[in-house]
Amino acid sequence: MKISWASLLLISIFASPLARTQTPSTTAQTAPAAKVALTPPMGWNSWDAFGLTITEEQFRANVTVEANQLKSFGWNYAVIDEGWFFFNPEDRPRPNTLHYAIDEDGRYVPVSARFPSTHISPILQPANTPAVPDEPATKLIATIQSTSFKPLADWVHSQGLKFGIHIVRGIPRASVERNLPIADSAFHATDAADTTDACPWDPTNWGVKNNAAGQAWYDSLLSQYAGWGVDLIKVDCISSHPYKPDEIRMIRKAIDKTGRPMVLSLSPGPTGIENAAEVGQLAQMWRISDDFWDIWSKGDDGGSAFPQSVVGQFIKAAAWAQYAKPGNWPDADMLPIGELRPVPGDGQPRTTRLTPTEQRTMLSLWAMARSPLILGANLTLLDEATLKLLTNPDLIRIDQTATRSGQVMHNGDIIAWTADLPVDSPDGSIVLALFNSGESQVVLDSSFEAYNLDAATYRVKDVWTGKTLTKVKSVQSLTLEPHACVLWLLKK
Repeated sequence: MKISWASLLLISIFASPLARTQTPSTTAQTAPAAKVALTPPMGWNSWDAFGLTITEEQFRANVTVEANQLKSFGWNYAVIDEGWFFFNPEDRPRPNTLHYAIDEDGRYVPVSARFPSTHISPILQPANTPAVPDEPATKLIATIQSTSFKPLADWVHSQGLKFGIHIVRGIPRASVERNLPIADSAFHATDAADTTDACPWDPTNWGVKNNAAGQAWYDSLLSQYAGWGVDLIKVDCISSHPYKPDEIRMIRKAIDKTGRPMVLSLSPGPTGIENAAEVGQLAQMWRISDDFWDIWSKGDDGGSAFPQSVVGQFIKAAAWAQYAKPGNWPDADMLPIGELRPVPGDGQPRTTRLTPTEQRTMLSLWAMARSPLILGANLTLLDEATLKLLTNPDLIRIDQTATRSGQVMHNGDIIAWTADLPVDSPDGSIVLALFNSGESQVVLDSSFEAYNLDAATYRVKDVWTGKTLTKVKSVQSLTLEPHACVLWLLKK
């Protein structure tokens, strides 16, 4: 099909407007939230390739690649996702057989068999040995031990990177069963636990009451993480289904008490846009959709159901773009590209199902939306084509430095975004992204005014080809293949 500039101009009028191991002192205060994550965080997370099963050897191997090949381009977080406290993560579908590692104060700790550097003291209670002789045989299996991620975090920091972990909100059910004490307080686990509040999809924890004991629990937890050297904490089952603002506030307060500038990332989505102001005050990242995976389209009309598709993410990203600013980054989720193996968090081991064209479109949308860029690939299996995608300096510049970004036109399958770059950007201070989300080739003929840009002559650099085009006064006979995009830097 062919779309004229006149029809695009009319459509743009009705488009959404572009909005141009020692516990730190609990009395110290962190810097204001806006001073953490001044740009969208970039890094790697273990979930998409390793699911619950990541080991220290695998983690170190991926971090080494990140440090050697990606760090110089801005990729600097390394995050261990869910399940680091399971002895037997393969039993996650059978919750009653899971075996947990917890410390004397009821907090999850890393399993030393999977993370050998964490073993800092003898096991305090052997596996399967009840804490009380008369405990029922049905009690959840938990080994009480003292281990710490600090040695591993120190190693990550020595590579010039930052260390992050994933948790599910709440307090371990195994700790509540044993009514273990809460560190640095007179409370015990049952004082803090809300046993009427369970995460709908996670069997490990109970919710936490909004009371002094609940705050003491989160104070204890975040003090532990600060002592480990955690730089990013991803908290799940808290920003959607269900949204738990009281627990977010308690976590925010606990982080502030540690004095350590940790990024707080909220999951899963879709976070309600009606909660934008509240989450913006409390966190640096929050998910805008349910889990995103390597699916182009499910035939949905917005991607509200699991898993989220690329096509569905266009609507979510457009709605949230106006809230992106230093210290606040609506999160379009991890990037499931490259090799998703050996044990991906969803589906079978595989090479990403997204084509090279679809991967460029996905990365262009994330950059224009100023989303955090968190890789899901097994970095030890990166090929040259994927590495080239991830080290495109213009793409990263857009994600990290753009302002006033947003969708300016959505006409059927054709979607347009623009953004401003700093005036001293070498190849232009305006970005124009044109997307074809449909299944048919499209030829565009339009004025720049159709995209809310000045009627002017622009020098154009194509971000994905690296080529500089001749100066143009309009978009003329531009062919967009199905699922494709162009990402242009414009300079008058």
